Amino acid sequence: MDFDYNSTRPKLILAEYGRNVQNMVDYICTLPTKEERNRYAQVVIDMMGVLNPHLRDVSDFKHKLWDHLQIISDFKIDVDSPYPVPARDAIHKKPDLLDYPQHAIRYKHYGHTVERMIEKALSQSTPENTQRMAVAIANFMKMAYMTWNKDSVQDEHIIQNLAELSNGQLTLPADTVLTKLDFKTPPPGSRTKSGSTVSNNNNQKSNHQKSNGKKNMVKKKSGPKKVSYRR
Repeated sequence: MDFDYNSTRPKLILAEYGRNVQNMVDYICTLPTKEERNRYAQVVIDMMGVLNPHLRDVSDFKHKLWDHLQIISDFKIDVDSPYPVPARDAIHKKPDLLDYPQHAIRYKHYGHTVERMIEKALSQSTPENTQRMAVAIANFMKMAYMTWNKDSVQDEHIIQNLAELSNGQLTLPADTVLTKLDFKTPPPGSRTKSGSTVSNNNNQKSNHQKSNGKKNMVKKKSGPKKVSYRR
């Protein structure tokens, strides 16, 4: 006895239409006359539109259905399509590879952005602007250093690294006090919209007040019970 398993069947080209549609398309390819193929192809196109109603919201959904018909038939079906037949290379075209940036970063914990900031500072027209940018870059380097090393860092170490990265062109006095910049991400609860956060806080406050009111009512009701003696 021969069993028919999906693993032994031909691969589904467009699985969203199912195997029955693919079998019908294969049958249309075997019809001898083009009139029959055109008539059956129109029936299959209507059925494909019923199976995927969401395509009706797409502009030119009929064009897309006819393209899918060609894809399911592996571009072998010979019918009079109202739209031009898509090219096989255009359908299965692979995207171009993106160039990944390759930079020889001297200090990984500072990143490539610091090196670009140093180049921008050296290109300033006045020494005053260059010096102000040097102080700002040093403060940023201290923040980046503290991101990877939670221990305290000496300002002299940051100033020395700045001079090394700029090849001695950006120097700061040894007694320069750098500002400790803290970059903290907001907690998950505060990432929602401000309106929803305020409404949630108001709901929590109202629920807390209601619960306190109920507790006070219970306390008022509770009291010493009266004992009656029957004679």
